[in-house]
Amino acid sequence: MTRHPLAPVRPPAPILRAGSWLAWPLAPRALVYGASLLVMAAALLAATLRTGDPGLPWATLWQALLGGGSAVEQWLVHTVRLPRALSALGAGAALGLSGALFQSLTRNPLGSPDVIGLTAGASAGAVAVAMVWPGLMPVAWGAATGALLATAGVWFGSGAGFAAPQRMVIAGIAVGAIAFAFVQYGLSNLRREQAYMAATWLNGNLAGKTWHDVALISVACAVLLPLGLALSARLRLLEMGDDLAQALGASPARSRLAATLVAVLAAAAAVTVAGPIAFIALAAPQIARRCVRASGPQPLLAALTGAVLLAAADLLTRAAGPNGLPVGVLTAGIGGVYLAFLLVLEWRKAST
Repeated sequence: MTRHPLAPVRPPAPILRAGSWLAWPLAPRALVYGASLLVMAAALLAATLRTGDPGLPWATLWQALLGGGSAVEQWLVHTVRLPRALSALGAGAALGLSGALFQSLTRNPLGSPDVIGLTAGASAGAVAVAMVWPGLMPVAWGAATGALLATAGVWFGSGAGFAAPQRMVIAGIAVGAIAFAFVQYGLSNLRREQAYMAATWLNGNLAGKTWHDVALISVACAVLLPLGLALSARLRLLEMGDDLAQALGASPARSRLAATLVAVLAAAAAVTVAGPIAFIALAAPQIARRCVRASGPQPLLAALTGAVLLAAADLLTRAAGPNGLPVGVLTAGIGGVYLAFLLVLEWRKAST
């Protein structure tokens, strides 16, 4: 269909550039969506700092943030609530970034770290160095090693790397089952108190976060998010086929390897800080794409969406009672409902 000669020509979207390695089109819908997410993240941060027993009025909260107020108020804000809120935002952002990259790599909306066994592998690595072989290496390194081993198992198990999405999902289920068996073995060899603490972490929990956790996830996001943005253009080409990407100068093998490493490290950092949180990496990229109606991985918007989802889920779990509820339990339940919703949509499309 040809354009009418008198029809107005839509001006191209402005492009944000950072040297020669990043060129990001600034679509109006994406800008509005991103700004809305930033406002929601700020509101959730404030609500997390105020909510709890005892609650803090706005004036008291502001005074405590500036270093005033009583010692108890400063302890609540700076030691208990602020690290938890920032850890939730950072871990959610890392999971959203990882999910966006994996879904683009596999060309599969279910290609998240949860489904292909990466999260289970990171959990197994963390359990191995923290409980089975303590002192072998830092827990963060153990989670990253477990995630890399799980990804390598999926890569080789599919027989064609990430170029065979359906076989990759099957291989991911097998790798996840093996990792789950190892986690259960580690739990069976622990004392009751250690097993309780491990089970709490494996359910996904943001209680008791410290500034060390905030520093770890902040560094991970600061390093990996720009790398994900830099790879988004290549991944957009890969979604159209390897031959076209190769013709346009994007090496499929190198692009997949780089994106895989970024996604693995992002998921490993999130698991180290918050445990194996389900659903966030699966849903955040899809929500971002649907809201902005754009193709491609959308790593920044997916990261912001994941941050808001996890922070909101954590705020809801704190309202469940004085002892709270592991946030991973809530996100897993919501994820099951969301998958059922996707199945209904696919069934309706197939029946029409």
